[in-house]
Amino acid sequence: MWLKRNQFVMMLGSLLLITAIISGCQSEPASKPVNTEPPTIPLEATKEVEQPVIEPTESPEPIQSEKEFIITSEVFLEGEPIPSKYACNGDDISPPLAWSGAPDNTTSLVLIMDDPDAPVGMWVHWVLFNIPGNATALDVDLPADAELPDGSQQGTNSWGRVGYGGPCPPSGVHRYYFKLYALDTSLTLDESATKEGVLAAMEGHILMETELMGTYSASGG
Repeated sequence: MWLKRNQFVMMLGSLLLITAIISGCQSEPASKPVNTEPPTIPLEATKEVEQPVIEPTESPEPIQSEKEFIITSEVFLEGEPIPSKYACNGDDISPPLAWSGAPDNTTSLVLIMDDPDAPVGMWVHWVLFNIPGNATALDVDLPADAELPDGSQQGTNSWGRVGYGGPCPPSGVHRYYFKLYALDTSLTLDESATKEGVLAAMEGHILMETELMGTYSASGG
């Protein structure tokens, strides 16, 4: 009797152990803790992406459609007195002149010197035409010839003479304009040509023009 009771107790204990093991195997595993911290971003990813620098484009220099056509003299500047050496009460010789910037297709040049302040109205001191288109200067003291060695021709001034006549104001200060014209042609004229005749002949053929103004007073300079 005692043996049977012990066997029963042992069997009951084994049964309870098996039940406990089975219950442990069927129970759900414990939940893992949730990570609430933000993910770690690599340092390289936090750097700002450098944008390429676009340099502003500079506007191209404007293309000069025309050259600057200028006339100068080594003996006086624009608006300044003409030395008495070149006046009627001096040596009365033509001053040296130079120019630059004439158009490439210039065939000939015309030079006219006049005085708009003369008491009788415009007084013409010098008429010179058919200067070679590639010329860039006139020497001092040109001879009073109808045709010069380089082919240039001289017309008639207000004194009725061929060639240059220097400043000779009766009173006050006068202005003297040296007007230079670049032409696309040559003029068929002779020494009898006056300023008016030259202007009429070159009408429609002027490519560019420029001028230089000097002054002279009755007292000299």
